[in-house]
Amino acid sequence: MTLDGFPARPVGKIGPVDTPWGRGRATDLAVGQRIRAVVMAVGPDGERASLSPAAAAHPELWAFLSGLRPDCRLTGTVASIEPYGVFVALDEGPAHPVFPGVGFITYPELSWPRFESASDVVRVGQRVTCVFLQIDTWNGEARLSLRATLPDPFLAFADAVDAADAAGGEGRALTLRGQVTKLTPIGVFVRVADGVEGLVPVEGAEVSEAGHVVVRDRVDVVVDVVVGDEVDVVVARVSREGRRVLLAWAVAAAGSGR
Repeated sequence: MTLDGFPARPVGKIGPVDTPWGRGRATDLAVGQRIRAVVMAVGPDGERASLSPAAAAHPELWAFLSGLRPDCRLTGTVASIEPYGVFVALDEGPAHPVFPGVGFITYPELSWPRFESASDVVRVGQRVTCVFLQIDTWNGEARLSLRATLPDPFLAFADAVDAADAAGGEGRALTLRGQVTKLTPIGVFVRVADGVEGLVPVEGAEVSEAGHVVVRDRVDVVVDVVVGDEVDVVVARVSREGRRVLLAWAVAAAGSGR
């Protein structure tokens, strides 16, 4: 773009995420068209400015979004539940020109435990308080997290395992009883705490049409399980960085002298 006052050469640039929300994006712009835009940034050489017509078209909304700080808490009402996320009409700030709410929660940010449907977690009309994550400049939204306002069950589980290891002494594995939640070729998933699942790795496991899996693990212990079974497992390893729990059958651990 050539800016008013700088006719010699183009010094403005509009990125694909900075065209007005709810329109045809950059395809609606034409050579020679005059537009208004907000300067978002200036290049290190001082010769190229990044522009946003979207911010100029909705200055109140942009000013509100720009004033938000990561980890601040926002309150609002669930306005719509969609297949791709949940819109929240915020108590503060202007309404969105296109969408049901300025706040938006992606499915992973709804809850720590897994769920089948977003309606299992929230409902339209429900009041919620969320943590602000970042601005979505493409849609002009405030990305929110509902689960960030709740205790992380994985960290609580990891702390409990560390405490049990310290109390039991080195070399003594923590034994738990859990429910089989999923059978896969790589192993059996077991729910060991509310919102926490671990994997019993199995090489070459095959799930039958009846939903059974019969496996022979690495220490030659045969186990026949179906989803919903209650089983005894030991915690082999907890990875805080990867948020993974590695398990073993309790009988296998006992047989191997652990």
